[in-house]
Amino acid sequence: MKMFRSLPLLLGALLPLAADAIPEGPAYPSLAWRLRETANYARTLEAPTEQATNPRFVARLGTQSALNELQYLLRGLADPSWLSRSSGNNNITPLCASYIGPCAGDPFRYPGVDPFYDEEAEVTPVVFQDRGCARISGRVWKPRGLAPGTRLPGVVIETGSLQASEPLYWWMAQALVRSGYAVMTFDVRGQGRSDAQTPSGEAGSNNNPPVFWLGLVDAIDFFRSSVAVPYPHNLACAGLYPTEVTAANPIADVIDASRLGLAGHSLGGTGVSVVQAYGAPGADAWPGVLDAENPVDVIVAWDSLAVGPASNGRPAIVPRVPAMDQSSEYGIFGLTFARPPEPDGHLVAFNAWRAAGLPVTTLTIRGSTHFEWSLIPTFPATSWCPRTVGGTCSGGWGRPMAEHYSLAWLDRWLKLPGEAGFDSADSRLLADADWRERTSFYFRSARSFVTRDGVAQTCGDVRAGC
Repeated sequence: MKMFRSLPLLLGALLPLAADAIPEGPAYPSLAWRLRETANYARTLEAPTEQATNPRFVARLGTQSALNELQYLLRGLADPSWLSRSSGNNNITPLCASYIGPCAGDPFRYPGVDPFYDEEAEVTPVVFQDRGCARISGRVWKPRGLAPGTRLPGVVIETGSLQASEPLYWWMAQALVRSGYAVMTFDVRGQGRSDAQTPSGEAGSNNNPPVFWLGLVDAIDFFRSSVAVPYPHNLACAGLYPTEVTAANPIADVIDASRLGLAGHSLGGTGVSVVQAYGAPGADAWPGVLDAENPVDVIVAWDSLAVGPASNGRPAIVPRVPAMDQSSEYGIFGLTFARPPEPDGHLVAFNAWRAAGLPVTTLTIRGSTHFEWSLIPTFPATSWCPRTVGGTCSGGWGRPMAEHYSLAWLDRWLKLPGEAGFDSADSRLLADADWRERTSFYFRSARSFVTRDGVAQTCGDVRAGC
Protein backbone atom coordinates (compact mmCIF):
# COMPACT_ATOMS: atom_id res chain seq x y z
CA MET A 1 0.00 0.00 0.00
CA LYS A 2 1.33 3.43 -0.88
CA MET A 3 1.77 5.78 2.08
CA PHE A 4 0.27 9.24 1.59
CA ARG A 5 0.85 10.63 5.06
CA SER A 6 3.43 13.37 5.41
CA LEU A 7 4.57 15.59 8.28
CA PRO A 8 2.92 18.73 6.85
CA LEU A 9 -0.37 16.93 6.39
CA LEU A 10 -0.33 15.31 9.82
CA LEU A 11 0.42 18.65 11.41
CA GLY A 12 -2.32 20.22 9.34
CA ALA A 13 -4.78 17.66 10.64
CA LEU A 14 -4.08 18.90 14.16
CA LEU A 15 -4.59 22.56 13.34
CA PRO A 16 -7.97 24.29 13.08
CA LEU A 17 -9.13 25.07 9.58
CA ALA A 18 -9.38 28.67 8.46
CA ALA A 19 -12.41 30.55 9.71
CA ASP A 20 -15.20 30.90 7.20
CA ALA A 21 -18.08 33.21 6.42
CA ILE A 22 -21.07 30.85 6.06
CA PRO A 23 -23.87 31.75 6.27
CA GLU A 24 -23.51 34.47 3.63
CA GLY A 25 -26.02 36.75 1.98
CA PRO A 26 -29.45 37.71 3.31
CA ALA A 27 -30.41 36.82 6.85
CA TYR A 28 -32.93 34.05 7.48
CA PRO A 29 -35.87 34.40 7.68
CA SER A 30 -36.48 37.21 5.22
CA LEU A 31 -37.99 37.84 1.81
CA ALA A 32 -34.51 38.45 0.44
CA TRP A 33 -33.38 35.02 1.69
CA ARG A 34 -36.37 33.34 0.05
CA LEU A 35 -35.76 35.16 -3.25
CA ARG A 36 -32.13 34.08 -3.26
CA GLU A 37 -33.13 30.48 -2.55
CA THR A 38 -35.73 30.58 -5.33
CA ALA A 39 -33.12 31.78 -7.81
CA ASN A 40 -30.62 29.18 -6.64
CA TYR A 41 -33.17 26.37 -6.80
CA ALA A 42 -34.08 27.39 -10.37
CA ARG A 43 -30.69 26.03 -11.45
CA THR A 44 -32.01 22.51 -10.89
CA LEU A 45 -34.28 22.97 -13.91
CA GLU A 46 -31.63 24.31 -16.29
CA ALA A 47 -30.76 20.98 -17.89
CA PRO A 48 -34.29 19.70 -18.61
CA THR A 49 -35.36 23.14 -19.84
CA GLU A 50 -32.49 23.55 -22.29
CA GLN A 51 -33.03 20.01 -23.59
CA ALA A 52 -36.78 20.38 -24.09
CA THR A 53 -36.35 23.67 -25.95
CA ASN A 54 -33.54 22.43 -28.23
CA PRO A 55 -35.02 20.63 -31.27
CA ARG A 56 -31.61 19.28 -32.21
CA PHE A 57 -31.18 17.67 -28.79
CA VAL A 58 -34.66 16.14 -28.89
CA ALA A 59 -34.10 14.75 -32.40
CA ARG A 60 -30.65 13.38 -31.54
CA LEU A 61 -31.99 11.67 -28.41
CA GLY A 62 -34.79 10.07 -30.36
CA THR A 63 -32.48 8.83 -33.09
CA GLN A 64 -29.90 7.45 -30.67
CA SER A 65 -32.60 5.77 -28.59
CA ALA A 66 -33.88 3.97 -31.69
CA LEU A 67 -30.36 2.85 -32.61
CA ASN A 68 -29.69 1.68 -29.07
CA GLU A 69 -32.92 -0.32 -28.95
CA LEU A 70 -32.11 -1.96 -32.30
CA GLN A 71 -28.66 -2.90 -31.05
CA TYR A 72 -30.19 -4.42 -27.92
CA LEU A 73 -32.73 -6.43 -29.94
CA LEU A 74 -30.02 -7.70 -32.28
CA ARG A 75 -27.95 -8.88 -29.33
CA GLY A 76 -30.89 -10.91 -28.06
CA LEU A 77 -31.49 -12.44 -31.48
CA ALA A 78 -27.83 -13.36 -31.92
CA ASP A 79 -27.57 -14.81 -28.40
CA PRO A 80 -30.98 -15.70 -26.87
CA SER A 81 -29.29 -16.58 -23.58
CA TRP A 82 -29.25 -12.86 -22.82
CA LEU A 83 -33.02 -13.21 -22.33
CA SER A 84 -32.95 -16.59 -20.59
CA ARG A 85 -34.72 -17.16 -17.31
CA SER A 86 -31.46 -17.72 -15.46
CA SER A 87 -30.17 -14.29 -16.50
CA GLY A 88 -33.18 -12.50 -15.03
CA ASN A 89 -33.31 -10.30 -18.14
CA ASN A 90 -36.61 -9.65 -19.89
CA ASN A 91 -38.47 -6.78 -21.48
CA ILE A 92 -38.74 -5.05 -18.09
CA THR A 93 -35.49 -5.81 -16.26
CA PRO A 94 -32.93 -4.39 -16.21
CA LEU A 95 -34.97 -1.26 -16.84
CA CYS A 96 -32.26 0.52 -18.84
CA ALA A 97 -30.98 -2.45 -20.84
CA SER A 98 -32.05 -0.89 -24.14
CA TYR A 99 -30.32 2.45 -23.40
CA ILE A 100 -33.32 4.43 -24.65
CA GLY A 101 -34.74 7.77 -23.52
CA PRO A 102 -33.19 8.97 -20.26
CA CYS A 103 -31.03 5.81 -20.14
CA ALA A 104 -29.16 6.94 -23.27
CA GLY A 105 -27.34 9.72 -21.45
CA ASP A 106 -25.85 12.50 -23.54
CA PRO A 107 -26.96 11.55 -27.08
CA PHE A 108 -24.08 13.48 -28.63
CA ARG A 109 -21.42 11.24 -27.01
CA TYR A 110 -21.91 8.17 -29.23
CA PRO A 111 -19.74 6.67 -31.99
CA GLY A 112 -20.82 7.92 -35.37
CA VAL A 113 -21.80 11.29 -33.91
CA ASP A 114 -18.93 12.31 -31.67
CA PRO A 115 -15.58 12.58 -33.53
CA PHE A 116 -13.88 11.55 -30.28
CA TYR A 117 -14.10 7.88 -31.26
CA ASP A 118 -12.43 8.36 -34.62
CA GLU A 119 -9.84 10.93 -33.63
CA GLU A 120 -8.95 10.44 -29.96
CA ALA A 121 -9.85 7.06 -28.51
CA GLU A 122 -10.02 3.34 -29.06
CA VAL A 123 -13.03 1.91 -27.22
CA THR A 124 -13.55 -1.85 -26.99
CA PRO A 125 -16.75 -3.51 -25.70
CA VAL A 126 -16.13 -6.32 -23.20
CA VAL A 127 -18.23 -8.97 -21.44
CA PHE A 128 -16.97 -10.78 -18.35
CA GLN A 129 -18.58 -12.76 -15.52
CA ASP A 130 -18.58 -11.64 -11.92
CA ARG A 131 -17.98 -13.86 -8.91
CA GLY A 132 -21.58 -15.04 -9.08
CA CYS A 133 -21.30 -15.77 -12.84
CA ALA A 134 -23.59 -12.93 -13.93
CA ARG A 135 -22.44 -11.47 -17.24
CA ILE A 136 -21.16 -7.91 -16.93
CA SER A 137 -21.19 -5.60 -19.95
CA GLY A 138 -18.66 -2.82 -20.21
CA ARG A 139 -16.02 -1.01 -22.24
CA VAL A 140 -12.33 -0.30 -21.98
CA TRP A 141 -10.94 2.97 -23.31
CA LYS A 142 -7.47 4.14 -24.31
CA PRO A 143 -6.03 7.08 -26.25
CA ARG A 144 -5.20 6.60 -29.92
CA GLY A 145 -1.68 6.81 -31.28
CA LEU A 146 0.24 5.75 -28.18
CA ALA A 147 3.96 5.24 -28.63
CA PRO A 148 5.14 1.63 -28.19
CA GLY A 149 5.85 0.83 -24.58
CA THR A 150 3.66 3.63 -23.17
CA ARG A 151 2.14 2.79 -19.80
CA LEU A 152 -0.81 4.79 -18.50
CA PRO A 153 -2.49 5.12 -15.13
CA GLY A 154 -5.89 3.43 -15.02
CA VAL A 155 -9.29 4.50 -13.71
CA VAL A 156 -12.38 2.34 -13.25
CA ILE A 157 -15.70 4.24 -13.21
CA GLU A 158 -18.69 2.78 -11.36
CA THR A 159 -22.25 3.90 -12.06
CA GLY A 160 -24.87 4.90 -9.56
CA SER A 161 -27.85 2.74 -8.67
CA LEU A 162 -31.54 2.84 -9.58
CA GLN A 163 -30.77 1.77 -13.15
CA ALA A 164 -28.03 4.29 -13.84
CA SER A 165 -26.54 2.93 -17.05
CA GLU A 166 -22.95 3.06 -18.30
CA PRO A 167 -23.43 5.75 -21.02
CA LEU A 168 -24.43 8.30 -18.37
CA TYR A 169 -20.76 8.48 -17.34
CA TRP A 170 -19.04 8.55 -20.71
CA TRP A 171 -18.37 12.26 -20.15
CA MET A 172 -15.76 11.31 -17.55
CA ALA A 173 -14.35 8.42 -19.57
CA GLN A 174 -13.78 10.79 -22.47
CA ALA A 175 -12.16 13.41 -20.24
CA LEU A 176 -9.83 10.80 -18.76
CA VAL A 177 -8.78 9.44 -22.14
CA ARG A 178 -8.01 12.98 -23.32
CA SER A 179 -5.87 13.40 -20.21
CA GLY A 180 -3.82 10.26 -20.77
CA TYR A 181 -5.60 7.49 -18.88
CA ALA A 182 -6.72 3.96 -19.62
CA VAL A 183 -10.33 3.65 -18.47
CA MET A 184 -13.03 1.09 -17.81
CA THR A 185 -16.79 1.70 -17.65
CA PHE A 186 -19.37 -0.99 -16.99
CA ASP A 187 -22.95 -1.73 -16.01
CA VAL A 188 -23.26 -3.02 -12.45
CA ARG A 189 -25.04 -6.36 -12.13
CA GLY A 190 -28.79 -5.71 -12.28
CA GLN A 191 -28.43 -2.59 -14.41
CA GLY A 192 -28.04 -1.63 -18.06
CA ARG A 193 -26.87 -4.41 -20.34
CA SER A 194 -25.43 -6.63 -17.64
CA ASP A 195 -27.39 -9.60 -16.31
CA ALA A 196 -30.14 -8.81 -13.83
CA GLN A 197 -29.09 -11.70 -11.61
CA THR A 198 -26.69 -14.61 -11.27
CA PRO A 199 -27.65 -18.08 -12.60
CA SER A 200 -28.46 -19.05 -8.99
CA GLY A 201 -30.87 -16.12 -8.69
CA GLU A 202 -28.75 -13.67 -6.68
CA ALA A 203 -30.01 -10.17 -7.49
CA GLY A 204 -28.14 -7.04 -8.46
CA SER A 205 -28.57 -3.27 -8.26
CA ASN A 206 -30.37 -1.85 -5.19
CA ASN A 207 -31.80 -5.26 -4.35
CA ASN A 208 -28.27 -6.39 -3.51
CA PRO A 209 -26.04 -3.39 -2.63
CA PRO A 210 -22.85 -5.50 -2.16
CA VAL A 211 -22.58 -5.71 -5.96
CA PHE A 212 -21.43 -2.09 -5.78
CA TRP A 213 -18.31 -3.08 -3.83
CA LEU A 214 -17.73 -6.78 -4.51
CA GLY A 215 -18.79 -6.27 -8.13
CA LEU A 216 -16.39 -3.34 -8.34
CA VAL A 217 -13.59 -5.57 -7.04
CA ASP A 218 -14.45 -8.04 -9.83
CA ALA A 219 -14.29 -5.20 -12.36
CA ILE A 220 -10.87 -4.23 -10.99
CA ASP A 221 -9.71 -7.83 -11.37
CA PHE A 222 -10.86 -7.78 -15.00
CA PHE A 223 -9.21 -4.42 -15.64
CA ARG A 224 -5.94 -5.79 -14.26
CA SER A 225 -6.11 -9.11 -16.14
CA SER A 226 -3.97 -9.87 -19.20
CA VAL A 227 -3.19 -12.62 -21.67
CA ALA A 228 -0.55 -13.86 -19.24
CA VAL A 229 -2.93 -13.66 -16.26
CA PRO A 230 -6.51 -14.23 -17.53
CA TYR A 231 -9.54 -12.99 -15.66
CA PRO A 232 -10.33 -15.80 -13.18
CA HIS A 233 -14.12 -15.69 -12.81
CA ASN A 234 -14.68 -16.38 -16.51
CA LEU A 235 -12.81 -19.64 -16.02
CA ALA A 236 -14.81 -20.58 -12.94
CA CYS A 237 -18.10 -19.80 -14.71
CA ALA A 238 -17.29 -21.46 -18.04
CA GLY A 239 -20.10 -23.36 -19.74
CA LEU A 240 -23.04 -21.64 -18.06
CA TYR A 241 -23.85 -19.51 -21.12
CA PRO A 242 -22.94 -19.75 -24.81
CA THR A 243 -21.94 -16.07 -24.72
CA GLU A 244 -18.39 -15.35 -25.80
CA VAL A 245 -16.76 -13.58 -22.88
CA THR A 246 -13.60 -11.48 -22.96
CA ALA A 247 -10.80 -13.61 -21.52
CA ALA A 248 -8.70 -10.64 -20.35
CA ASN A 249 -8.49 -6.88 -20.62
CA PRO A 250 -7.65 -6.19 -24.28
CA ILE A 251 -5.76 -2.97 -23.40
CA ALA A 252 -3.68 -4.50 -20.60
CA ASP A 253 -0.48 -3.73 -22.49
CA VAL A 254 -0.87 0.05 -21.99
CA ILE A 255 -1.77 -0.02 -18.28
CA ASP A 256 0.68 0.76 -15.50
CA ALA A 257 -0.45 -1.69 -12.84
CA SER A 258 1.12 0.42 -10.08
CA ARG A 259 -1.33 3.31 -10.61
CA LEU A 260 -5.07 2.78 -10.16
CA GLY A 261 -7.87 5.21 -9.38
CA LEU A 262 -11.62 4.80 -8.93
CA ALA A 263 -14.56 7.12 -9.51
CA GLY A 264 -18.14 6.32 -8.54
CA HIS A 265 -21.51 8.00 -8.26
CA SER A 266 -24.25 7.61 -5.65
CA LEU A 267 -24.22 3.97 -4.48
CA GLY A 268 -21.16 3.73 -6.70
CA GLY A 269 -19.69 6.46 -4.48
CA THR A 270 -20.31 4.14 -1.55
CA GLY A 271 -18.75 1.38 -3.63
CA VAL A 272 -15.48 3.23 -4.21
CA SER A 273 -15.44 4.27 -0.53
CA VAL A 274 -15.73 0.63 0.59
CA VAL A 275 -13.25 -0.70 -1.96
CA GLN A 276 -10.51 1.82 -1.15
CA ALA A 277 -10.75 0.73 2.51
CA TYR A 278 -10.09 -2.99 2.03
CA GLY A 279 -6.88 -3.96 3.80
CA ALA A 280 -6.78 -0.92 6.09
CA PRO A 281 -6.64 -1.49 9.86
CA GLY A 282 -10.20 -2.12 11.03
CA ALA A 283 -11.49 -2.90 7.52
CA ASP A 284 -12.08 -6.18 5.69
CA ALA A 285 -9.26 -7.88 3.84
CA TRP A 286 -8.88 -7.30 0.10
CA PRO A 287 -11.37 -9.71 -1.57
CA GLY A 288 -9.89 -9.62 -5.07
CA VAL A 289 -8.21 -12.53 -6.82
CA LEU A 290 -5.39 -11.07 -8.92
CA ASP A 291 -3.76 -8.86 -6.27
CA ALA A 292 -2.61 -9.92 -2.84
CA GLU A 293 -3.19 -6.38 -1.54
CA ASN A 294 -5.54 -3.55 -2.39
CA PRO A 295 -4.19 -1.88 -5.57
CA VAL A 296 -6.34 1.28 -5.35
CA ASP A 297 -4.33 4.50 -4.95
CA VAL A 298 -6.96 7.29 -5.05
CA ILE A 299 -10.73 7.75 -5.33
CA VAL A 300 -13.29 10.33 -6.40
CA ALA A 301 -16.79 9.92 -4.95
CA TRP A 302 -19.64 11.79 -6.61
CA ASP A 303 -22.47 12.36 -4.14
CA SER A 304 -20.82 11.15 -2.08
CA LEU A 305 -17.88 9.85 -0.03
CA ALA A 306 -18.87 7.45 2.76
CA VAL A 307 -17.22 6.53 6.05
CA GLY A 308 -18.10 4.59 9.19
CA PRO A 309 -18.36 1.17 10.85
CA ALA A 310 -19.94 -1.86 9.24
CA SER A 311 -23.70 -1.36 8.89
CA ASN A 312 -26.59 -3.31 7.33
CA GLY A 313 -24.32 -5.61 5.34
CA ARG A 314 -21.93 -2.85 4.29
CA PRO A 315 -18.31 -3.36 5.41
CA ALA A 316 -16.52 -0.84 7.56
CA ILE A 317 -15.22 2.16 5.60
CA VAL A 318 -11.84 3.32 6.88
CA PRO A 319 -9.86 6.10 5.18
CA ARG A 320 -6.86 4.56 3.38
CA VAL A 321 -6.06 6.61 0.25
CA PRO A 322 -6.55 10.22 -0.95
CA ALA A 323 -10.23 10.95 -1.54
CA MET A 324 -12.21 13.68 -3.27
CA ASP A 325 -15.84 14.09 -2.27
CA GLN A 326 -18.20 15.98 -4.57
CA SER A 327 -21.70 16.62 -3.23
CA SER A 328 -24.97 18.14 -4.42
CA GLU A 329 -27.03 20.81 -2.69
CA TYR A 330 -30.53 19.46 -3.33
CA GLY A 331 -29.83 15.72 -3.44
CA ILE A 332 -31.84 13.01 -5.14
CA PHE A 333 -35.27 14.38 -4.26
CA GLY A 334 -34.47 17.92 -5.34
CA LEU A 335 -36.63 19.75 -2.80
CA THR A 336 -36.14 23.45 -2.18
CA PHE A 337 -34.82 24.49 1.23
CA ALA A 338 -37.40 25.80 3.69
CA ARG A 339 -34.58 26.96 5.96
CA PRO A 340 -30.77 27.03 5.80
CA PRO A 341 -29.21 23.56 6.09
CA GLU A 342 -26.38 22.74 8.48
CA PRO A 343 -23.21 24.29 6.94
CA ASP A 344 -21.01 21.36 8.00
CA GLY A 345 -23.52 18.80 6.76
CA HIS A 346 -21.23 17.58 3.96
CA LEU A 347 -18.01 17.38 5.99
CA VAL A 348 -18.47 14.14 7.94
CA ALA A 349 -16.28 12.02 5.66
CA PHE A 350 -13.91 14.96 5.10
CA ASN A 351 -13.29 15.22 8.83
CA ALA A 352 -12.63 11.48 9.11
CA TRP A 353 -10.09 11.56 6.27
CA ARG A 354 -8.40 14.64 7.69
CA ALA A 355 -8.22 13.10 11.15
CA ALA A 356 -6.48 10.11 9.57
CA GLY A 357 -3.88 12.43 8.07
CA LEU A 358 -4.91 11.60 4.51
CA PRO A 359 -5.42 14.01 1.60
CA VAL A 360 -9.07 14.95 1.14
CA THR A 361 -11.19 17.57 -0.55
CA THR A 362 -14.96 18.11 -0.35
CA LEU A 363 -16.81 20.29 -2.86
CA THR A 364 -20.53 21.06 -3.03
CA ILE A 365 -21.76 22.42 -6.36
CA ARG A 366 -24.15 25.36 -6.06
CA GLY A 367 -27.67 24.74 -7.34
CA SER A 368 -26.92 21.08 -8.00
CA THR A 369 -28.92 17.87 -7.67
CA HIS A 370 -27.90 14.24 -7.35
CA PHE A 371 -27.96 13.97 -11.15
CA GLU A 372 -25.08 16.37 -11.90
CA TRP A 373 -22.77 13.38 -12.45
CA SER A 374 -25.15 11.15 -14.45
CA LEU A 375 -26.16 13.01 -17.59
CA ILE A 376 -29.80 11.85 -17.69
CA PRO A 377 -31.97 13.70 -20.20
CA THR A 378 -35.13 15.24 -18.62
CA PHE A 379 -33.82 14.80 -15.05
CA PRO A 380 -33.32 17.86 -12.79
CA ALA A 381 -29.75 19.17 -12.89
CA THR A 382 -27.84 22.32 -13.67
CA SER A 383 -26.99 23.08 -17.28
CA TRP A 384 -24.92 20.43 -19.10
CA CYS A 385 -25.78 20.94 -22.78
CA PRO A 386 -26.52 24.63 -23.38
CA ARG A 387 -25.06 24.37 -26.88
CA THR A 388 -23.44 21.90 -29.26
CA VAL A 389 -20.06 22.59 -30.84
CA GLY A 390 -18.57 20.22 -33.40
CA GLY A 391 -21.35 17.73 -32.80
CA THR A 392 -20.90 17.54 -29.02
CA CYS A 393 -22.40 19.24 -25.97
CA SER A 394 -20.40 22.20 -24.72
CA GLY A 395 -20.55 24.40 -21.65
CA GLY A 396 -22.73 24.03 -18.60
CA TRP A 397 -22.49 24.65 -14.86
CA GLY A 398 -22.05 21.59 -12.67
CA ARG A 399 -20.52 19.03 -15.04
CA PRO A 400 -17.55 21.21 -16.09
CA MET A 401 -16.74 21.84 -12.44
CA ALA A 402 -17.02 18.15 -11.59
CA GLU A 403 -14.77 17.26 -14.50
CA HIS A 404 -12.16 19.91 -13.67
CA TYR A 405 -11.70 18.83 -10.06
CA SER A 406 -12.03 15.09 -10.68
CA LEU A 407 -9.24 15.19 -13.27
CA ALA A 408 -7.04 17.43 -11.15
CA TRP A 409 -7.40 15.14 -8.13
CA LEU A 410 -6.60 11.99 -10.10
CA ASP A 411 -3.68 13.73 -11.81
CA ARG A 412 -2.33 14.81 -8.42
CA TRP A 413 -2.04 11.24 -7.16
CA LEU A 414 -1.59 9.17 -10.32
CA LYS A 415 0.49 11.14 -12.83
CA LEU A 416 4.27 10.88 -13.08
CA PRO A 417 6.80 13.60 -13.99
CA GLY A 418 6.68 14.34 -17.69
CA GLU A 419 3.07 13.18 -18.09
CA ALA A 420 0.30 15.61 -19.01
CA GLY A 421 -1.32 17.04 -15.90
CA PHE A 422 1.52 16.29 -13.48
CA ASP A 423 2.89 19.82 -13.26
CA SER A 424 -0.50 21.57 -13.20
CA ALA A 425 -2.47 19.30 -10.85
CA ASP A 426 -1.89 21.37 -7.70
CA SER A 427 -2.67 24.69 -9.36
CA ARG A 428 -5.89 23.28 -10.80
CA LEU A 429 -6.95 22.03 -7.38
CA LEU A 430 -6.29 25.50 -6.00
CA ALA A 431 -8.01 27.41 -8.83
CA ASP A 432 -10.53 29.01 -6.47
CA ALA A 433 -10.88 32.17 -8.51
CA ASP A 434 -12.16 30.17 -11.47
CA TRP A 435 -14.66 27.99 -9.61
CA ARG A 436 -15.47 29.58 -6.23
CA GLU A 437 -18.72 31.09 -7.50
CA ARG A 438 -19.96 27.60 -8.38
CA THR A 439 -19.51 26.29 -4.84
CA SER A 440 -22.46 26.20 -2.47
CA PHE A 441 -23.19 29.14 -0.21
CA TYR A 442 -25.08 26.74 2.09
CA PHE A 443 -22.54 23.94 2.59
CA ARG A 444 -18.85 24.44 3.26
CA SER A 445 -16.41 23.14 0.67
CA ALA A 446 -13.04 22.31 2.23
CA ARG A 447 -9.65 20.82 1.45
CA SER A 448 -6.67 19.32 3.24
CA PHE A 449 -3.73 18.04 1.22
CA VAL A 450 -0.07 18.71 0.55
CA THR A 451 1.13 20.07 -2.79
CA ARG A 452 3.99 18.41 -4.65
CA ASP A 453 6.40 20.99 -3.23
CA GLY A 454 5.44 20.05 0.34
CA VAL A 455 3.10 22.94 1.22
CA ALA A 456 0.07 21.97 3.30
CA GLN A 457 -3.15 23.33 1.84
CA THR A 458 -5.82 23.43 4.54
CA CYS A 459 -9.01 25.41 4.06
CA GLY A 460 -12.30 25.18 5.90
CA ASP A 461 -14.37 27.17 3.44
CA VAL A 462 -13.16 27.48 -0.15
CA ARG A 463 -15.98 29.90 -1.02
CA ALA A 464 -15.08 32.28 1.80
CA GLY A 465 -11.45 32.37 0.70
CA CYS A 466 -8.34 30.62 1.98
